[in-house]
Amino acid sequence: MHVNVSARGLLSLFSPLTNVISRVGQVTSFYNFNTFQSRHFKSLRHQRSASTMEAAATDTRTPPDVNTPVSEEETATKDATETGKRKSDELDEKEKSGRGKRRRGAGGKKQRPGERYIPPPQRRNPGVGFNQEHFDETSYYFEGGLRKVHPYYFDFKTYCKGRWVGKSLLDVFRSEFRAESVEYYERAAKEGRIRLNETPVEDLSVVLRNNDLMKNTVHRHEPPVVGRPLKVLVDDGEVLVVDKPASIPVHPCGRFRHNTVIFILGKERGVSELHTVHRLDRLTSGVLLFARTLEISKKLDQLVRDRQLEKEYVCRVDGEFPEGELICEEPILVVSCKIGLCRVDPKGKDCRTVFQRLSFNGKTSVVRCLPLTGRTHQIRVHLQYLGFPIINDPIYGASAWGPHRGKGGHIGKSDDELLQALVEEHRSQESLNLLDMTDDCIGVTQEAEKKKISDNTDRTDGPDESGRSCQTQVDKKSDSTETENTKNTSVRESQSPLSTNSNGNQTEAADSALKTPQGSRDHLCSECKLVRPDPTEKELVMYLHALRYKGPDFEYSTSLPDWAKDDWVEAE
Repeated sequence: MHVNVSARGLLSLFSPLTNVISRVGQVTSFYNFNTFQSRHFKSLRHQRSASTMEAAATDTRTPPDVNTPVSEEETATKDATETGKRKSDELDEKEKSGRGKRRRGAGGKKQRPGERYIPPPQRRNPGVGFNQEHFDETSYYFEGGLRKVHPYYFDFKTYCKGRWVGKSLLDVFRSEFRAESVEYYERAAKEGRIRLNETPVEDLSVVLRNNDLMKNTVHRHEPPVVGRPLKVLVDDGEVLVVDKPASIPVHPCGRFRHNTVIFILGKERGVSELHTVHRLDRLTSGVLLFARTLEISKKLDQLVRDRQLEKEYVCRVDGEFPEGELICEEPILVVSCKIGLCRVDPKGKDCRTVFQRLSFNGKTSVVRCLPLTGRTHQIRVHLQYLGFPIINDPIYGASAWGPHRGKGGHIGKSDDELLQALVEEHRSQESLNLLDMTDDCIGVTQEAEKKKISDNTDRTDGPDESGRSCQTQVDKKSDSTETENTKNTSVRESQSPLSTNSNGNQTEAADSALKTPQGSRDHLCSECKLVRPDPTEKELVMYLHALRYKGPDFEYSTSLPDWAKDDWVEAE
């Protein structure tokens, strides 16, 4: 009994404390529940917001009923997606109308006195959208069996690169754009041809900042190409197949714009919005396939990735090629992106090419080539390695590779020494432009080339007798065409945009600041002061031809070129 009373007494003593603990537990549980509920609600809200944005970006169905409530964020996201605008563009519009928060960074914060205003970067249009406005920039004329382009004014533009930030325009021109002198850029600035964020720049000491948009108006000259017309093999609304002549690039690159397959088709046939399925080197001729629609382009791209497309080439090589089938599986490594230079190397990518001799005339052989992989310059590199370089190949047939011209991979030079030897060889032959160099490489060598040309030719102060061009042939000495890069986009990304001889990854302006009367000359243009003889066939044609392009349910082919026929005799 005493024990029971004591127990009850103890319980009575602790009952107030028990009540306190109970209440604290209830409060704690309520707080934890509220915290969990708040966090869970926030998580659901973020998930719903993310799913809403994803749906707005991907949903192509009809819009919901007008009576369905839609949040302001959902509406803004969807509108921006449907109109092709970025969210930053929507904010910019709100700033202009005085509504919404100001953006941080360019144009968003309050400017200091005397500080330059830098507008936000403009959205780039995906793909290439050349139209009639671009095609009308200039026109063609034909002379001496060549297709030529009247010189024209053109705007190059680019955003400030990271390595330029904090440097003056003068420093950038002096260090990176050496195709022209500093005096040229100073004169061009005084005439309003150099603009920063659409404002003419007269003082090149202005310091560049991030997002600065630089423009340079140049008097543009394009090298001539062969005058043979483009032959359309198929145009069924889904694909467009042409027989590309040698010397014509597929798309604008280097110094080529109007003298390209894309522009010739647009200017002469009114064809635009083509999707490139595969590319051919500038000096290579043959079957070239374009997709007419994005859907067909994706299907063909998938066939390429699945290796369901069979490509057949034919070429003429030096020497007596072995009879029977010969397979080369040597890996290929890219040595220099500037000229697309490659060589066989164990560290390269796997390759496989099947060769078969078709004929031999006692001096040269015609060879059938089946590239089973798609590496850069695969056929040219493998044939050089086997000791049978393609005739008129300005890279892999050059003596810079050594006495055996790279046969068996024996070069005896480092990659840098090989590249320098190639440049020196073509410089001595006044044919630097046969190397498919990007323009940042051209800038280093072009001054020497121009000086040598000007020393060996006469200068002219007026148009030629036809009144059509600044380019006049004064003797039979060949100077050849200019450079370009027919490789894929990844190689062309390194080109310099403000040089008068560049046309790479920069956005090209359709609205040239100046209009060009045909046959006119420009007092600042160095090209107008040079006399360039017309290129020879050797400089325009490499004996490599894309003969056939075959898929699971289609096949496109051309006839053999003249140089691949049994009775062909090389001109002396």
